[in-house]
Amino acid sequence: MSDNCSFEEVDKLMRSLELVIYVPTFVFGMVLNTMALVVFCILLRKWTESTIYMTNLALMDLLLLMLLPFKMHATNTCWSPGMKPFCSFLENMYFVGMYGSIYTIVCIAIDRYIAIRHPFRARELRSKKISLCVCLAIWGIVLLATSPTYTFGEKRLKEFHCFHEFSKKGWHPALIVSVELCGFLLPATVLVVCSCLSIHGLRESESGSRDTQAGVRIIFSSLCAFLVPFTPCHVGIFLQFLVRNEVITDCEHKKKISLFVQLAMCLANITCCLDALCYYFIAKEVRSTKPQRLSISVRKNTSTSET
Repeated sequence: MSDNCSFEEVDKLMRSLELVIYVPTFVFGMVLNTMALVVFCILLRKWTESTIYMTNLALMDLLLLMLLPFKMHATNTCWSPGMKPFCSFLENMYFVGMYGSIYTIVCIAIDRYIAIRHPFRARELRSKKISLCVCLAIWGIVLLATSPTYTFGEKRLKEFHCFHEFSKKGWHPALIVSVELCGFLLPATVLVVCSCLSIHGLRESESGSRDTQAGVRIIFSSLCAFLVPFTPCHVGIFLQFLVRNEVITDCEHKKKISLFVQLAMCLANITCCLDALCYYFIAKEVRSTKPQRLSISVRKNTSTSET
């Protein structure tokens, strides 16, 4: 049954949908992330822990965006067997950009949680040097963690579609469990918990104040930039894993899952544009003429709760 299951209709539909999604994502994403780098690196002239993390996020997003033209080309064109090493490199960089963005967003949430809920310890735990080291560590970790996607030793005897035909090695249970747990569930849990505690701390400090509202908007924008694109993506990866391991065998179900996975992966790339919400609020915060107001109010609240 699985041998006779044709995905031609799904692939034909996705060729059109990918153009509709990727072209505006690429254009707006490149513009917004380039502008973000200009603002953070040149115009603001004020490096903080937040701007360092946001700069790293913009770099991750740009890496992801630069691969979209290759994905569009690979969807519509078969690559020759000799292109497999280059394809493997592109696939690896794609996952570096994706999971690098995920962990950078999580680090932003943790950094804010420390600043809001533990303002006195923040003097020890937060610094520009620490933020820079964390960002470098993120690059190193995601490069190492995504290395299993490399398949330089695998030989192709026929033409193939890059980004669409992962080997059996790429769907190994241990790898998928690691991706789901370490790549999504754990970061999502940390992000949600830190965000909820941070929002609670802000609202306790000065409920309804302008600075509090700005802080809440920053946190909600980070949650949106994470949960909206990445949740469907990882649900789709799990469903496709069930298909690859023949847990799901019905042809119609397999077609629907194939469509869902490809569409979810396309939509996951809109995080490159959603992150612009974070850029806007962070830049507004850094340019604020009263940067200490929120910090002072949180310290007062913390001191009161400790006594």
